[in-house]
Amino acid sequence: MNPMTAPKSALVPLLAAAIALVVVHGFGRFIYTPLIPLFVQDGILTLAQAAQLATWNYVGYLTGAMLALFSYQRGLGKMALTLALIGNAVITFGQIFSAQYESLALLRLLNGISNGVVFVLAPALVLEWLVANNKAHLSGLMYLGVGVGLLSSNAIVDATEIWLTGNQRWFPAALISMPLALWSAWYLSHLSKGTPAQSRDDNTPLWDRASTPLFLAYTGAGLGYILPMTFLPAVAHDWNLQLNPSAWLLVAIASIPSTIIWNSLGTRLGDRNALIINYAVQAVAVAAILVMPEAALGLWICAIFMGGSFLGAVFLTQRLARTLHPHQGPRLSAALIALYGVAQLVGPILAEVGINMGATLAATFIWGLGACIWGMVLMFWVPTKRTH
Repeated sequence: MNPMTAPKSALVPLLAAAIALVVVHGFGRFIYTPLIPLFVQDGILTLAQAAQLATWNYVGYLTGAMLALFSYQRGLGKMALTLALIGNAVITFGQIFSAQYESLALLRLLNGISNGVVFVLAPALVLEWLVANNKAHLSGLMYLGVGVGLLSSNAIVDATEIWLTGNQRWFPAALISMPLALWSAWYLSHLSKGTPAQSRDDNTPLWDRASTPLFLAYTGAGLGYILPMTFLPAVAHDWNLQLNPSAWLLVAIASIPSTIIWNSLGTRLGDRNALIINYAVQAVAVAAILVMPEAALGLWICAIFMGGSFLGAVFLTQRLARTLHPHQGPRLSAALIALYGVAQLVGPILAEVGINMGATLAATFIWGLGACIWGMVLMFWVPTKRTH
């Protein structure tokens, strides 16, 4: 389908955005999680270095998100999206030849930057098209690309584990990413924008009595989810567990229907009440690692509950925040991305500090448990709608 002919069906635009998220989030970012224990086993990285690489990636993600907003507001969104999406696939390919930790750290930083740009601009571009064509209710389907990316990256790592070693483990993801990135970038760069709805900035304070607890709770969500989503396979390796199915596979499977489930709960119970439940589920997920006497069962519970909830926290928070501030789209996006990104940056740093002080990797999850409880409690102070 030619995107310049204003497609009547939302299927292909949604597919293009979902594929972009598969490339940058599945093959670019989260494939690193199941690769961590293999890299440690191969002698490529230590656990401390793995945490440092994750930190560099999150620094890049936060930088890229801010760069995306800068580009979008200046009319350069499509160009930035094209360069970042294709660049992300090229960076994944470049990691095959990165034998030194320093060069790999640079590439993980650049991977994060390109990921941040795409993760903001691809959904924003397609959402604009959906709004112009009265199909905004379908926008959540784009994020199925995250779940499909998680599942695909896990399958790739499992299928090639015995055949590849060291940096060669990046090769399958790089090979698949390139054609997907090229098609998605071409389609999105030519997608007709239509006539999007106009909004005005009402210039009210972004941080007020209504939104401040929501923003602080979302910070907790970022810290609460990032530790298991980065180190869950490494914990299994640290405990000498050979799980079947693997914890990361369960994360991927649970993430796919989660968007539909949490969207339904938000519609029935209200977004605030759904978020309270969501944070409780995430708290149970992290607590399972810390308190379950059966290690394998704890890992499985953490994987299923976290995989089935983290995407819900993202879009429920965005939707509720726009209810509280309906005319502050760019500023609101910047605030949420910054808070979530900073929290993701703090998580691996805390893990690295804990490991260097002699703590086990699993013990550092206590920070995530506290963050989830923090978020759940703060949500009780968030109103369901803006009051004047």
